Amino acid sequence: MPSLRSIAAPLIVLVGAWLLLRSPAMALETPDYEVERRFEDAELRKYAPVIVAETEVRGTREQAASEGFRRLAGYIFGGNQRQARVAMTAPVTMEGGQRISMTAPVALAPDVAGGWRVQFTMPRAWTLETLPVPDDARVTLRAVPARWMLVRRYRGGWSEARRAEEEARLENARAREGLTALSAPVWARFDPPWKPGFLKHNEVWIEVAAPPVQQP
Repeated sequence: MPSLRSIAAPLIVLVGAWLLLRSPAMALETPDYEVERRFEDAELRKYAPVIVAETEVRGTREQAASEGFRRLAGYIFGGNQRQARVAMTAPVTMEGGQRISMTAPVALAPDVAGGWRVQFTMPRAWTLETLPVPDDARVTLRAVPARWMLVRRYRGGWSEARRAEEEARLENARAREGLTALSAPVWARFDPPWKPGFLKHNEVWIEVAAPPVQQP
């Protein structure tokens, strides 16, 4: 039977991380981007290079979101070789449906046999050389180059039905604008789970190839 300490420690990490995520005294850093084009139902952004801490998790989407967040929160709250704290950023992103052994993701789906990648973006002040090494070997650090993302913002809960609806709208926008997809949809969450659904800020992203230059 698990001890009280073994149960409490992960809960403390999760609660502490979510409190930091929306602390009124703390303005969270978010990835830098420029909006290149705005469409009726989406916008095309160019994101600056970032470093991410990420982990791959098997299970349903809900299981993977919880377990992935716990691992990454543990890392930034001192679960590393220097016991250093790394500031929380927003959003927490998740993509999945791919098999863990594959490199190219496929459609996001709650596939128990598949894998999910959960990511925290590292603050700009850190580099791969200065970031502490994670204690948990399942957490890895990776540099992500500049990329083009087609993004749809929405407010609402985290239900599968709503997420699938927003992803379908984003995919329709991508096809209509003639943009080439380079990734499966990425789900980005900016708020803690207890915030009312109608106030939650969420986004869905698709990485796309650089668009052709618009003629003046």
